[in-house]
Formats: sequence, C-alpha cells, structure tokens
Amino acid sequence: MKECDHLRNDPGPSAREVYYKALTMANKSKVPYLVGGAYALKSYTGISRDTKDLDLFARPGEVEALLKVFSSEGYETEITSEYWLGKIFFGNYFIDVIFNSGNGTSVVDDEWFAFAGDDEILGIPVRICPAEEIIVQKAFIKERERYDGADVAHLLRALAERLDWDRLLRRFEPHWQVLLVHLILFGFIYPSERHRIPRRILRELLDRQEHELSAPPDGQRICRGPFLSRTQYRIDIECWGYKDPVQLVRTW
Repeated sequence: MKECDHLRNDPGPSAREVYYKALTMANKSKVPYLVGGAYALKSYTGISRDTKDLDLFARPGEVEALLKVFSSEGYETEITSEYWLGKIFFGNYFIDVIFNSGNGTSVVDDEWFAFAGDDEILGIPVRICPAEEIIVQKAFIKERERYDGADVAHLLRALAERLDWDRLLRRFEPHWQVLLVHLILFGFIYPSERHRIPRRILRELLDRQEHELSAPPDGQRICRGPFLSRTQYRIDIECWGYKDPVQLVRTW
C-alpha cells in the first residue's frame, strides 16, 4: 500500500543498522518469530511512524531460545515480565520480544504463525503478525497516555474485505464487547465505509448485547477495566472492592 509522503519517518541510520543486524541474527537462529509493531502496521496500512524499538513475537516456549541467540553474542537480555515480555538491548536501542498481551488475553500460539504474512524489512525477508491478532492486541490498549483505537480503525479500513471475520470474532472471545465498540467507532469515524463491516458480524454482536440488556445483573463485583488499562482502574480494585479478572487470566 502506498504511504503518504508527509507521514514517512524512517528510523535513523543507527537504528536501521541495529534492526538489520537483529533481524539477520533472528533469521539465522531458525527460532520461529514474527514482526509486529510499527513495521507490521506499515505493511498492512501504509502508515509509517517513527519507532523507537522493534517488536518481535514468539511462542512462550521459544522466547528463551530467541533471547539466548542474542545473549550468546554479548547482548544484554531479560525477561521483563513473566507474563508477556522479554527484551534485547543494543546500546541505546532495545527490541521487545512479546509472547502475550500485557493483560493476558492474547497469547502467541500456533495460529499466529499459521496465518502470518510475508514481507521485507530493510531488505530482509520476514514474517509479520496476522492482521487479526494485531487488531485483538491493539483493541485493548486504552491507557491514559496511549490509545490504539486509531490503529484498529486504520487496519479495518485497509483490510475489511480480507479479514477472516469468524476467526477475528473467535479471537475476541469472551470479550466480544470490545470488538463491538471498535466496529461501532469505525462506522462513526468512516461513515462512507461502514458498509464494509460484514452485516452478519455486527448483527451477531448487537444481538448478544441485546441479550445482555435483557439478562439479570451479574452478582459478581468484577471490574474489567484492567483489561484495558493497567493503571486507570487501580482505585476500583484497591479501594472499591471490585475483583481484578486480569489476575485470573494470568495462570500460565
């Protein structure tokens, strides 16, 4: 997809050198990985942004092997979070090695690799995260300082006819309301494009919502806010007595 010139902002030479070396090493290692983040977003939407890091995705059981490839070459590595994130440090730069979403709802599994796309980054052939999984991860990012809803809208705009909608819906389960919110917002953002969202998917979600409205209230005092923000719903959990369902998801 052609990118707009005024949105082009490639990393500087030193960053390109770091990322080129990292991808070369990762390819030679034969450890399966996928590229996500800003590079995958550019591949699918044409939007290019100044990125401060490189996002690699790997299955949880293969993260240690990927980190070991770089540590054996003298680079500092760490498991930053046992739930979802490792890091590789290249001087002032770093590479994220992601194996789940921070809220625990989107573990990198075989399906990510089965539906991955092919691309080139800095002239190196790579596989990129499937658009459906990128949408799922970004849909939950609603922090005060970061909101990825625009990325979701741009992905839907670019790929509506090519998405595997049944798989996307399944990937959102049991948090289908989050998908519904983004689809409604898409119609608000792009009134002339709203017909591109499959009517059967939207109708299915609206029917579910109607059913919830008719059902008696859930007696459990749960706040699902932590699925969307790690900080903005602390008061609900720590002071108002709501249960944090994110802790129940983190069982691996």
